[in-house]
Amino acid sequence: MNAFLQRWNFIERARLERQLWEAFERKEDLEALVENCPPGFQKEVWTTTLQRLRKIERMMQGQQRPPGS
Repeated sequence: MNAFLQRWNFIERARLERQLWEAFERKEDLEALVENCPPGFQKEVWTTTLQRLRKIERMMQGQQRPPGS
């Protein structure tokens, strides 16, 4: 049963992460989404995912665009 719960947790986490990535792609206000999310598993996942998204953004800002793009 423990293996089932771990798998469900992994799948649910991936689903929630994808929701926030899709909101990012739609250029939604991610901070507002996370702030207004009720406490619990979703907020925990979204908070962590938002931190990773912002870190990726900062890394990408430091890179130059390839020629021709």
